[in-house]
Amino acid sequence: MESEPVNADQLHAALRNLASNLRWTWDHRTSALLAQLPGATPGRHPLATIDALSGEQLAVLATDEVVVTTVAEQLAALNAEMATAVELPEVVYFSPEFGISETVPQYSGGLGILAGDHLKAASDLGVPLIGVGLLYQAGYFKQSLSRDAWQQETYPVLDPDGLPLTLLREASADGNGKPIQISLPLPHGRRLLAHVWRADVGRVPLLLLDSNVPGNDEAARGITDRLYGGGGDHRLQQELLLGMGGVKALRAFQKLTGSPAPEVFHTNEGHAGFLGVERIQELMSGENPLSWDEALAAGRASTVFTTHTPVPAGIDRFEVSQIQHFFDAGLAPDVPVARILNLGREDYTDGNPFVFNMAVMGLRLAQRANGVAKLHGVVSRGMFSALWPGFDHSEVPITSVTNGVHVPTWVDPRVSALARDQFGADAEEQGRWDLAYNVSDEDVWALRREMRVSLVEDVRRRLRAAWKKRGAADAELAWTDSVLDPDILTIGFARRVPTYKRLTLMLREPERLKALLLHKTHPIQLVIAGKSHPADDAGKKMIQDLVRFTDDPAVRHRIAFLPNYDIAMARTLFPGCDVWLNNPLRPLEACGTSGMKAALNGSLNLSVLDGWWDEMYDGENGWAIPTANNDASPEERDDIEAAALYELLETQ
Repeated sequence: MESEPVNADQLHAALRNLASNLRWTWDHRTSALLAQLPGATPGRHPLATIDALSGEQLAVLATDEVVVTTVAEQLAALNAEMATAVELPEVVYFSPEFGISETVPQYSGGLGILAGDHLKAASDLGVPLIGVGLLYQAGYFKQSLSRDAWQQETYPVLDPDGLPLTLLREASADGNGKPIQISLPLPHGRRLLAHVWRADVGRVPLLLLDSNVPGNDEAARGITDRLYGGGGDHRLQQELLLGMGGVKALRAFQKLTGSPAPEVFHTNEGHAGFLGVERIQELMSGENPLSWDEALAAGRASTVFTTHTPVPAGIDRFEVSQIQHFFDAGLAPDVPVARILNLGREDYTDGNPFVFNMAVMGLRLAQRANGVAKLHGVVSRGMFSALWPGFDHSEVPITSVTNGVHVPTWVDPRVSALARDQFGADAEEQGRWDLAYNVSDEDVWALRREMRVSLVEDVRRRLRAAWKKRGAADAELAWTDSVLDPDILTIGFARRVPTYKRLTLMLREPERLKALLLHKTHPIQLVIAGKSHPADDAGKKMIQDLVRFTDDPAVRHRIAFLPNYDIAMARTLFPGCDVWLNNPLRPLEACGTSGMKAALNGSLNLSVLDGWWDEMYDGENGWAIPTANNDASPEERDDIEAAALYELLETQ
């Protein structure tokens, strides 16, 4: 479509093309265009907005020269980028979650956000990558609070037809061939069937398997119901579908598109580990079948495993008998079941030989393995050292690759605009961060205040909505109009809420925190968000304790907890905070990239020396919270580190 007169149908088609590729989620001009369409609302995918436009609305838009020109320019840019697509797939990236946009809620936390950022960066760089995951009918949960501040979960069901997804179909003249169907045998003669949806993340295809299909019984249809929503057999079947079904989906995609076989398989945490078993099955059942040892060696040579947790409780573990029950049904008929069981069996010192450990299987099936920060690499080498008896911890073959973030996604458009205005488009495109030193203090502070104002406005809106869900009437909520002050130092804290991240460390001495919030000349204000896993009552209790503190009329204008933390909230929260707080139990934070996203927007980090901050803190780019000695009890440790946090806030 060129920037010349168009009719409503042409404009509708052009807008759909723009919204159907998730590149708009990090292209600021395209996202701004789509956000200005009539009916656009936060959290709603632009395709739904576009399809809801009336003929009259489209006709009016088609006469708007600015809209037509912008659509033409952005469509030309998208088409040009797609025309330079590299041959796919050379690298295939398996992950249980992908955080690309809040409008496609297939993520829970850092693992998924990292996976989404990897796909986006691969598209920008032209890296030949393809993603494989599951399509969850309800994604992760939506969080709200009860009147007594207890976390509530709801699971709105997603409609794939309202998302930028295309169902993979067998080739046909009219393009409406039968949906490609993946099939896995299950015990008792049952089968698990799945369709495959494709999303385009710029130049990177993402394949998502969906078990909610005709032909499945009710239990099988629900396998892809929720991200991390079930345990036992339910979770195991999700992981079998992701790993083994994912390889089958990849092969179907190769056949359909003529793509070459990938050279590298990347396992993003242990959830997808069964992909290695499916590949061994392929090698042992081909025209020139390999032996077990040959197939294992061949599969390992092209597999990379990334571990993301330094917490043993974060690893999926099943009973060995449970794994045997499923593989006896014929999931990998040419592979000896005993060999499969030994891949994940904890048959080492201090292990449980009756347990099948997904991370252990991932490590045994991969030639290369890594943690996600230097310190996490050290922790992982110690954590899994029993797999390499006789090796010193430093010699355990687990390295580290420190996580990063996708800059165009997480930098505020106003930061990019300032760079563009002062130094030109080339400086912005080349990422000339060194030029930041040439920006005047006045310009930087004006920008920081503008972003802080946006955060304050967003907090007031979200807080009012949250209180209404808790049962408050409008007449009780006038105070929310004056929550926070755009001219007060603003500290942010937002992440998942397992106990080791210590959401409530700041409450160790409530009166001391209250004094900081209400200081006459140098007060601070806090914006906090985070979800606890639905089964984690200890995490939910932390949220409840914090929210009860924030409910106090004496401080509620200076501290706010925002329910339902997601990508949309983060895009305002990171730029609007002056300081980003992180106080996990060291060394239990694998990486913690939220602080990187805040830093991109000019925020300073205040953090325990854990994860990425342990290697990036230089004494001038923020503050390090001192940690207690390892021989301190948990209570003593929290007391010591909370006191250190308060002192930093009070004096620096």
